[in-house]
Amino acid sequence: NISLNSRLMKGRDLFVPVIGERVDAHRFILQAISNGAVCSFTSRHKSLEDFKKDFGEKESGFICDEAFSENSEKKGKKSHSLTHSFALISVDDTVAALQALGAYYRDNYVKTPFVGVTGSVGKTTTREMIASALSAGFRVYATKGNSNSQVGVPITVTETDSDAQIGVIELGMSEFGEMTRISNVAKPDTAVITNIGISHINQLKTRENILIQKLHITDGMRSVGVLILNGDDEYLKDIDEKKLHEYGIAEDKELKLLFYGTGEKCDFRAQDIVLKDGYPEFTIVDTHTGESARKRLSVMGDHMILNAVASVCAASVYGIKIEDSFSALSGFTGVKGRGEIYKVSGMTIIDDSYNAAPDSMKAGLKVLWDMPCGNRKKAVLADMLELGEKETEYHREVGEFMAQNGILPDELLLLGNLSENIAKGLTENLSSREKTPSIKHFSELSELMDYLKASLKSGDTVLFKGSNSMGLSKAVKELLED
Repeated sequence: NISLNSRLMKGRDLFVPVIGERVDAHRFILQAISNGAVCSFTSRHKSLEDFKKDFGEKESGFICDEAFSENSEKKGKKSHSLTHSFALISVDDTVAALQALGAYYRDNYVKTPFVGVTGSVGKTTTREMIASALSAGFRVYATKGNSNSQVGVPITVTETDSDAQIGVIELGMSEFGEMTRISNVAKPDTAVITNIGISHINQLKTRENILIQKLHITDGMRSVGVLILNGDDEYLKDIDEKKLHEYGIAEDKELKLLFYGTGEKCDFRAQDIVLKDGYPEFTIVDTHTGESARKRLSVMGDHMILNAVASVCAASVYGIKIEDSFSALSGFTGVKGRGEIYKVSGMTIIDDSYNAAPDSMKAGLKVLWDMPCGNRKKAVLADMLELGEKETEYHREVGEFMAQNGILPDELLLLGNLSENIAKGLTENLSSREKTPSIKHFSELSELMDYLKASLKSGDTVLFKGSNSMGLSKAVKELLED
């Protein structure tokens, strides 16, 4: 096993101390060893003598002072109970070493094909939907939780189930070069890109840069692969071999491009779409063979339609018929924190609190508006973060979308400084004939919680949507437990 957390060991672990912006986890090596790790990477020590200088040595074994101990309750020294031998592996960079280990493991021990999934929004839901579609024909391994980063992907690869016949790996990135690094670890055989939005635009500056970085998901592919793109996305729909090569991508590879969506160009197309109480029902057609199937999804929102078509398209690459993959997919009920619906005390709570970007917030609001409701509808919206210089504009855009589409909940409850711009975008674009929702702003999560607990009633439908660090997931958890 591999662990990044010195407190959590599964047994005989390799501990990888990551140097973060605020904490250098090298200080917790002894804690990791005392909790069961048998070895650790280190970039801070080139010899055992270097290590002893940092941590000291006594007859009772290695000890570390308070500066190196996360859980020390008193000043001075804290002894760790070390009952087994351990190895220190000196490396130049612990994260690069972890990625090299993951790539080695993928090359030598994991021979199953991988479907890699990336995109600005909807990665996790699409990942799980692809896994559902593939389950119609295979034993599937999928990324656990949110392990889609430079450190998460290598661990995900090493944890691939030995009896899996195919894997679905989520690849996330927030900086230049990151996608190349993790693609070279995962080595996907098929890649899916859901969309090109503005998540992480603060770091990547432009949507074209985001597009190019996402396309680097193909870097780790072998010489032949399949690239599945959203044919409805303004940045992805015109991608072809020539444009890929202009970007310096896949020049040495033979790629088959497939497009999914609702447009005429799409190889796999959704058509005859209807919403029944917010649940999409539609037909998916392979436009080349004419093969088709019609089903109703068990998740709400028309934004789920494209995720479903992408999943059926990916399953078809591996020989699964549309009828079979769509049937398996129709039983998918969602991912925690990403549109989950709870019925509690007569209320309906839509938990879409895991994260937020303008497109996903608009989709969440549309789900709220499409839901049948006998009483009041409330939208609890928090700041969307990491949106760069235009963050104010992007928040106003959500309010404009509400006004233009008649999405006018009874109450709009806003958390954080940026969220106030949602209200401005809404009120400034309402016609004089339309009733303005009751709008309340909160600077603290605790204030919002106090208001919700005092005001929510049976029959209310409430949407929670905001960036993860704004804490709305805590609010949902507290309400469900209350």
